[in-house]
Amino acid sequence: MAGRSIGLARLRLGIDALDDALLVCLAARRRLVAAVARVKQREGLPVRDAARERRIDERGQSLARRLGLPPSLARAQLALAVADGRCLQGLSPDPGQGAAPPDDAKLAPAMTLANDPSLPRALLRAIPPPARWAPLLRRLPSSWPGRALEPAVQQLLAAPLRDGQLDFLVGRRLGIAVSDLGIGWVFALRGGRLHATPEPAEATVRGTATDLMLLASRLEDADTLFFQRRLELTGDTELGLTARNLLDRLPWESVPLGVRILLHRGARLAREARDARRGEA
Repeated sequence: MAGRSIGLARLRLGIDALDDALLVCLAARRRLVAAVARVKQREGLPVRDAARERRIDERGQSLARRLGLPPSLARAQLALAVADGRCLQGLSPDPGQGAAPPDDAKLAPAMTLANDPSLPRALLRAIPPPARWAPLLRRLPSSWPGRALEPAVQQLLAAPLRDGQLDFLVGRRLGIAVSDLGIGWVFALRGGRLHATPEPAEATVRGTATDLMLLASRLEDADTLFFQRRLELTGDTELGLTARNLLDRLPWESVPLGVRILLHRGARLAREARDARRGEA
């Protein structure tokens, strides 16, 4: 009996060593992905490389067959690594690579940004909700929201503006209203640029600060937010739906990496703080 116990302990030590080696390899992979992201940013290369993701999957399937591994196991593990790599580069997690994605619960640990662990719930609950800022914002000049957001929107939508995808806004006015902050913007397209205007909006997308951030960061999609009535569309329905559909088609990888990371982290923090406050209630 004692001999069998010693043999089992040694086998388990071997498993533990291999588990440690897996984590070491993942840590090394993350460092290489971060280096690749810096090179892409420096050389102006696209962040997303769908062809390479397919090759990773195909190579993994080939190796799994030679090693006698279940194809589903190999695909799931590589999908986690690719999802983590996409997050490191500021992209929305997309583990599919043309395959059926693993369970969300299994993917969750890989969908966090590098060096961006969740804060303790006590600290999250201490973050003031957006509504607390509304009285302060009302004291600022009425023109400040447009002036503050206009450069950010211009940068965020630089590619579709350049490609003419926003031409449907020529002569039209689209509004964004942040319900819990009590502020809003109305944008019009003039001279190939989006400008904030004091004129009333023809169509308005309305939602809380957190939900609008989740939409902008691609952490949640427009269809889900509208279906759950967390976003509301008022005014000219056709204009609003055209704008919403454009948001779904925007090339997220064309947004500067720093902007994507900032949006992603800010939206995650806002969502976690909201969830922590709701849990307390």
